[in-house]
Amino acid sequence: MLVSLGIFSVLFLILYIVEWYVPSLYGVLLRWHDPAFVVGIPASVIGVAYVLTIRNPQNYTGFYGGIVMALLLSWQFALLQQWGLTVLYVVVFVPFMIYSIICWRKQTLPSSENEDIFCPVWLSIRNQAFNLLFLLGMVALDSGLLTHFESTIHSEQLLQKLMSGVMIGSSVLANFWLIYKKLDAWVWWVVYSIAGMILYALIGNAFSFVLFTVFLVVNGGAGLAWIKAYRNSK
Repeated sequence: MLVSLGIFSVLFLILYIVEWYVPSLYGVLLRWHDPAFVVGIPASVIGVAYVLTIRNPQNYTGFYGGIVMALLLSWQFALLQQWGLTVLYVVVFVPFMIYSIICWRKQTLPSSENEDIFCPVWLSIRNQAFNLLFLLGMVALDSGLLTHFESTIHSEQLLQKLMSGVMIGSSVLANFWLIYKKLDAWVWWVVYSIAGMILYALIGNAFSFVLFTVFLVVNGGAGLAWIKAYRNSK
């Protein structure tokens, strides 16, 4: 948690300096007047602490923070009136994390068998096909809902919805494969981070773009740590 607070302290200091020297960006990078922005700050801090904790595959306590993060994010999305994501974080992600705690705790018990838990799912054609089909299905569903409610769609809006669908699908896959400690989870978290960067670049939300850049670095680092653990286990 202290490392996460340190990361965000440095980040906010840099953004304050940028706003100080570039007056046109004042209130653009740091939007303290926006309740969703304020709620998103503790969610992000706890989220980074959650990732930094579970990068150690023997430490399941990070999922407790993950549950708090999911509830805060659901609150943030409710403030933004993004009801689909609000329900997703409460109904899907919280149960996933609770089940992850149960599974990871069992694997840390002395009586548990030392299975090859890190083995990537992408080595199985069937599982990889499932991942890709699920992701495409979520993208199609998210884009389809847009075309249903809006009569005219610009290409930029469509790309935004595509990235939104990728974020939803990849985050579900990441949470699912984390339960079984598969390396694929971090691949999907990296996809999620990149999709978020593209989405917020299109929207023009500078702070969220920087935030997802931080997520990319943190998630990528955790993925590399698991790859190292997988190689050592072999």
